[in-house]
Amino acid sequence: MSKAANTPATLQLSRAGKAFILHPYDYAAGDDHHKGVSAAHALGQAEESVFKTLMVEIDGRPACAIIPVAQSLSMKKVAAHFGAKTAVMMAPDKAERLTGYRVGGISPFGQKRACPTVLDAQAQGQAAIFINAGKRGLLLEIAPEDAASALQAEMVNICAD
Repeated sequence: MSKAANTPATLQLSRAGKAFILHPYDYAAGDDHHKGVSAAHALGQAEESVFKTLMVEIDGRPACAIIPVAQSLSMKKVAAHFGAKTAVMMAPDKAERLTGYRVGGISPFGQKRACPTVLDAQAQGQAAIFINAGKRGLLLEIAPEDAASALQAEMVNICAD
């Protein structure tokens, strides 16, 4: 385990006994749609190993989807995974209230109100994945199986083709 920034995300993982390494980077304000790609480049990591946390509403209920930063979420696939008819992106202010994190720093770990979570199957092909650690400019490196276990998440294909 890494000693470090005490965020709800790192505290949850530490309590669960999951190994992780923290990776700070310079967070630059700007185009929110490419933040994850910028983070991957800042850390010298392949875009396929850096994952973004997306908050969605599945038939009006909150859910969390974790996908590679350069990919897009398939609303049809994520709705189908949760046995729902519809899926839409959650409004940023609602995501912040629900998770306790600011947009750009939303982690799937340690959210104020836990919700069902799914991790894209592309994580399975990685030795480690990088996910937001609960604040802007801080990612954590974790084994995909440990991430899925800590989140009680299944790994399924939820990215757009």
